[in-house]
Amino acid sequence: MSGKATFRQLEILLALREAGSVSAAAEKLHLTQPTVSMQLKKLGETLDADLYHQVGRRLQFTDAGERALTAATEVVGSYERMEMDLAALKGLNRGTLRLGVVTTAKYFIPHLLGGFLERYPQIDIEFKVGNRQQVIDRLSEARDDFYVFSHPPQDAPLTLHEFLDNPLVAIASEAHPWASRKQISLEEFAREPFLIREHGSGTRYALERFLRQQGTKLNVRMTVESNEAIRHSVMSGLGVSVISTHTLSFGGDSGLAILPVAGMPIESHWYLAHHKAKSLSPVAATFLDWIGHKDNLVLGG
Repeated sequence: MSGKATFRQLEILLALREAGSVSAAAEKLHLTQPTVSMQLKKLGETLDADLYHQVGRRLQFTDAGERALTAATEVVGSYERMEMDLAALKGLNRGTLRLGVVTTAKYFIPHLLGGFLERYPQIDIEFKVGNRQQVIDRLSEARDDFYVFSHPPQDAPLTLHEFLDNPLVAIASEAHPWASRKQISLEEFAREPFLIREHGSGTRYALERFLRQQGTKLNVRMTVESNEAIRHSVMSGLGVSVISTHTLSFGGDSGLAILPVAGMPIESHWYLAHHKAKSLSPVAATFLDWIGHKDNLVLGG
């Protein structure tokens, strides 16, 4: 190893992981692409290691690159926490709050953040959305302050804060013959063509756990990778489904009917999860305190 890696090079390496390409990292950091490429090359030379490879359009980090990313996360995170600590000493609330949020939560989290930012306008937010597995992947790298799950991974070292109910309801097109029914058995519902979320989805995870408890299997017609596509497919009469009430409240329920299926809604909750190995920054602690007050969790839709 010759020389030392600079703080800026570590920031660029983290931006490369986040953005997925040199050009996108340059845009994120407001730098030119040649500047980013040169700094990454210098970092590799300093560490005497290849940090990543370009495989088609996909960026793949080497083992050395992954270790460099872990160190960069710790170094940059420590510096940011120091800045926040110094701001806190001056009575200021400023810094960046990083959230990793599962897809369904994207419908209501912005409404919560609106109230938070109104109270703390000097705080910046980085808000990343993915399915449950993608957010777990971010968690494994401790990339964010908090992660929002309806079903947190049981094998991860997490501190959990339950903050909101997340009932899952059965839906059909409002033109479906069952839209006016007063009661539907789970067995009847399970025989209908069903539209299911992809593997890795928290909604699918909760639904499959519920069905195992009931000893019931679905007649799956189609796997659909987004709540929006589920809603429109159900509206079009392609089948029935199960979806979070938050998706209906904020995504829209026009053209849909909630079905009175026995055993539903499926009870579920939203959790704010924090990796035990990562200390809370002053900004993260401020957000946790804010969201702990139920008056701040009033949602419109």
